[in-house]
Amino acid sequence: VPRTRQRCVEEGLESALKERRRKGRTKLLQGKTEAFLVATACSEPPAGRESWTMQLLADRLVELNLVERISDETVRRTLKKTTSNLG
Repeated sequence: VPRTRQRCVEEGLESALKERRRKGRTKLLQGKTEAFLVATACSEPPAGRESWTMQLLADRLVELNLVERISDETVRRTLKKTTSNLG
């Protein structure tokens, strides 16, 4: 509240009520990499496996140098967002 009040005094009511752009982390998976993840998750699992796990998918993305590092939780959230179903 104090910051909003200060912005209202300094910049006016409209500016104080408007959301400012926030700094944040850039998305780890974008466009083609995200599409590759979904396609891989929908493909046949590696030999000796019944299905893809989130960790296997994360490892595959790193192995192919599509990302430097990625957690299985990020893979899970991405697949959930794209409504992919591994079951």
